[in-house]
Amino acid sequence: LLVRVTMKMLRYAKRFQCIPISGSVRALHKDNRTATPQNFFNYESMKQDFKLEIPEYFNFANDVLDQWTDMEKAGKKHSNPAFWWINGKGKEVKWSFEELGSLSRKLANVLSEACTLQRGDRVILILPRVPEWWLTNVACLRTGTVLIPGTTQLTQKDILYRLQSSKAKCIITNDILAPAIDAIAPKCENLHSKLIVSQNSREGWGNLKEMMKHASDSHTCVKTKHNEMMAIFFTSGTTGSPKMTGHTHSSFGLGLSVNGRFWLDLTPSDVMWNTSDTGWAKSAWSSVFSPWIQGACVFAHYLPRFEPTSIFQTLSKYPITVFCSAPTAYRMLVQNDMTSYKFKSLKHCVSAGEPITNDVTEQWRNKTGLDIYEGYGQTETVLICGNFKGMKIKPGSMGKPSPAFDVKVCTSSSRRMFNNSICTLPTLSPPYKLSLFW
Repeated sequence: LLVRVTMKMLRYAKRFQCIPISGSVRALHKDNRTATPQNFFNYESMKQDFKLEIPEYFNFANDVLDQWTDMEKAGKKHSNPAFWWINGKGKEVKWSFEELGSLSRKLANVLSEACTLQRGDRVILILPRVPEWWLTNVACLRTGTVLIPGTTQLTQKDILYRLQSSKAKCIITNDILAPAIDAIAPKCENLHSKLIVSQNSREGWGNLKEMMKHASDSHTCVKTKHNEMMAIFFTSGTTGSPKMTGHTHSSFGLGLSVNGRFWLDLTPSDVMWNTSDTGWAKSAWSSVFSPWIQGACVFAHYLPRFEPTSIFQTLSKYPITVFCSAPTAYRMLVQNDMTSYKFKSLKHCVSAGEPITNDVTEQWRNKTGLDIYEGYGQTETVLICGNFKGMKIKPGSMGKPSPAFDVKVCTSSSRRMFNNSICTLPTLSPPYKLSLFW
């Protein structure tokens, strides 16, 4: 699944063909290859053979991203960039894995030196789809700081609640939200560093871009245990205020290999575009970990608001092969005339976040010739079940359990769950723990 086989891994590989991450981490699936697209005609065999081993130490930046850099340098990786960003106004950013590594190490030094953040300290990140959002994700991995993403739609009250609840020591945002944060900062005793992504300076704030210019790109990634906290997402509970949901370095860094390999069907030759807001866990799913686990290119379009015409133009102009958007977005798209657009590179479409109706999937299929493969997961998990490529899609069905989970409808005799509820039983080795509220 990921990058290179070493002698340390070979002692485990008796029955399976290895698809490794690095010298100490690997995902196993019989007859699996990173560069070959999947077709899950034999679902039971695929699920039975799946195995994901979790090492004691794991860090996605070092064990995945830096390994893709090594392959890139050795000419053993597809020529796709790691990251491709456009703003619709002619500006474009492309980074190789090597460039992503260099820039993220610069920002890692800003966080650890200028901001004096220590391993385990919490960083709130509230930015739209700008390149610095991705750099911060990777820089936090390198420093062992805990990332807390937030949507740019948060109010001043929302941000105050998150700062106080999380005890974050640093916040990174833009010009729009900086005044609101200045107004509440005196109420946040743990907050001591504020970074702004802007062309202008602001009193009391460090300018992230300027600080990166003067930072060294030499940085040693911290050695994190697989079960150390990596990120926290605020998600709506059934009662009261939003709850904090934590993920470890392995729960997303390794667990999302299920999404990248089996649901998104990504390879290093793919270009993946996910339209999810940067504040939600779905962005971590499909805009960070899942594509980069597979060595695919993450494509991002800075769209202040959802515009069907811009979506069509982007899918037509750029070599996007895998597209992910919410059912509501697909519903808006199919209501428009698409006859003048040709999506020549697009081969796989997925959706999550809410149920997608049969009329939308049929209209999309009629207009593009492509099915929409629905998936289901939660902020606390990775993909629990989904429609996988090659399977027959049944209207109203979320598909079948992902290889990592055994999904059961529990009966009244079950001691584990309430009557008629859906329980998810992880099958990773060692046991993959679901994230919990606290």
